[in-house]
Amino acid sequence: MRSVVVAGGGITGWAAAAALKRRLPMLEVTVLPIAPPADALADRFPATLPSILAFHGDLGLSEADAIVRTRAGFRLGSRFVGWGEGLPDYVHSYGTHGPAIEGTAFHQHWLRARDAAPFDRHAPAAMLGREGRFVPAGEAPIDGYEYGLVLDLPAQTAMLRAFALHLGVREAAGAFRTLTLEDSGFARAIDTNAGPLAADLFVDATGPAAQLRSAMGGARDDWRRWLSCDRFVIAAEAAAAPPGSLDTVEAQPTGWRFRIEGLNETTTGACWSSAHDAREGIAFEAGSFAEPWLRNVVAIGDAATVVEPLEWTNLHLALSGIDRLVTMMPGRDCAPVEIAEFNRQAAAEAVRVRDFLMLHYVTARRPEPFWREMAAAELPDTLAHTLTQFAERGRLPFYEEETFARDSWLAVLFGQGVRPRRLDPLVEAIDPAPIAAGMARHRDAIAAAAARAPTHAAFLQALHRQALR
Repeated sequence: MRSVVVAGGGITGWAAAAALKRRLPMLEVTVLPIAPPADALADRFPATLPSILAFHGDLGLSEADAIVRTRAGFRLGSRFVGWGEGLPDYVHSYGTHGPAIEGTAFHQHWLRARDAAPFDRHAPAAMLGREGRFVPAGEAPIDGYEYGLVLDLPAQTAMLRAFALHLGVREAAGAFRTLTLEDSGFARAIDTNAGPLAADLFVDATGPAAQLRSAMGGARDDWRRWLSCDRFVIAAEAAAAPPGSLDTVEAQPTGWRFRIEGLNETTTGACWSSAHDAREGIAFEAGSFAEPWLRNVVAIGDAATVVEPLEWTNLHLALSGIDRLVTMMPGRDCAPVEIAEFNRQAAAEAVRVRDFLMLHYVTARRPEPFWREMAAAELPDTLAHTLTQFAERGRLPFYEEETFARDSWLAVLFGQGVRPRRLDPLVEAIDPAPIAAGMARHRDAIAAAAARAPTHAAFLQALHRQALR
């Protein structure tokens, strides 16, 4: 493999170009900077999962470059409001919710202590977020968690573009016209009004239209029967003072609305099902290519998989696809055995993201027709297996290519009032009295440590002073 052309000029496209050139410097990498369309979800939503920090680290970007100079904020998770009628709000944060006890899972003891505090009170990140505070994980009890970012999207795009060009990526001129194919079915070149762009490999980062991958044939698998939200609106308003470290996701009669507080602005909007709400919005359709990589064209991000922005997985899927592309780069012949493994892993990851998003709907407790319809939907086999195992003894099966850890699944299940029928018998053999007292001490220690932590704004100010010395 000697040359790659990346079609797409948003965060996804420039991130792909930077990663390819950084990790595989012998490649000639060219970007055709097609502006992200309105429905390019990975390029529209500023909230990210913790995986973006590892991606920045793999590129060799410093904290000053990736966070301070791009005016990014930190996010510890999402606060879900109204997803269970009569239930309090809950926080889905990233990381552990209590330590294992005598070799048994913490959540099993929490289930046995029926009068225990809400599950998220045992998560340091959730408690910090509720207080509007932030500090990286350190020593107990403020440990065992991860965090994402709230991006300034134009600044992030500009940073990745500048970094890619600094590495030697070439930016092509011209507007996309079509993808020219060889008789073999391989792509020969992208035709533009400034001339053809030929390469050994083409990366499609053009958003849901998948302008390159669609030209190769084959349709996306349709997931709308499982994820029926298909419209969204998004807007910016003045930044909160001070910005919080949790975003808010509030259930509505036909979908949900959100609020994400960044340093420069607060992003608000809503996502809903057009079958239950006829108001205008930006349209999208949930689905995924079974083969995002076909011959010498590989779809990344929204070009490969489209899901609603619940839990902010769109950019994560793009960055994960880029990592997989770099790690599994084949020879120029794009041998089918290599491409098949890439597609197997990509499909497994996308399916479990789909299942996790669907989990929110099938466990929600709301009376409106939209919510009743979603709760009654036939489950995909993978999600049905997960929920069946959980319903019996609170156990969650392991799947390869999971985006969300066990405690993330538990945070949603318990936050929405779902409980298993029975407990793990290993837990029944342990005396509950000292466990209950220990859980209370753990909660109190987290609350006290969270109260002493700096506010999100104060931590960011200190970080800026340190990074820009």
